[in-house]
Amino acid sequence: MRVFVCKCFTIFMTGGMIYYFLEISARHYSHYSMIICGGLATLLCGGLNQMFPKMGILAQMLVSSVIISELEFLTGYVVNIRLGLNVWDYSDMPLNLAGQICVPYSILWMFLSLIIIYVDDEIRCHMYNEERPEYRLI
Repeated sequence: MRVFVCKCFTIFMTGGMIYYFLEISARHYSHYSMIICGGLATLLCGGLNQMFPKMGILAQMLVSSVIISELEFLTGYVVNIRLGLNVWDYSDMPLNLAGQICVPYSILWMFLSLIIIYVDDEIRCHMYNEERPEYRLI
């Protein structure tokens, strides 16, 4: 049980910090809530090939895009709408939902999810001696 908790914490924090610093490099600022959102995204998206070992990488990317968009919406709802912190606002973006998520960023998350999948697999392989999954396109 201790190893499982350590593994989840390592994956969560690594993904959360990558998410946070990617946002800083792109927008020159972020919010600590993005560490939480990114950590959860890494656990959920990175774990897809653990739960569904025959899932192709394209399917993982598509499902990951939905997962990340849902996490972004929930985080935005709490941080931006309920708490009024106005960390981001996608109201000017096409096909947005309450200014918290939009289709262009959902497409971007689909491609960036490759980083999440890779980071999760590298942590599992190198730190916890798990087998590297077999990647298949479809």
